[in-house]
Amino acid sequence: MARKPKCRRVGHIPRADYFKPAGIPAVDLEEVILKIEEAEALRLKDLLGLEQVECAQLMGISRTTFQRILVDARQKVADAIINGKALMVQGGDYHFDRDLVD
Repeated sequence: MARKPKCRRVGHIPRADYFKPAGIPAVDLEEVILKIEEAEALRLKDLLGLEQVECAQLMGISRTTFQRILVDARQKVADAIINGKALMVQGGDYHFDRDLVD
């Protein structure tokens, strides 16, 4: 039996949750779903430039789990950009913590 995923702490919910290539109707696009905690991993590491250990501590997870989430997030964003897919930010296993780094 698989273990239930640990709830991740996030400090930011993206205001926009759907991104698509210009000029292509949404009905004609494949969608890639980026989980909220994956977006948070990108924010902490790539936007704020924090070290992985610090990012993991802020999210309440291990460094290896953070690294896996970050790799998955980067792969999904690259897939959407390179292959012209829509990117939807939604879902995941997280709880919002407004006291996390801004």
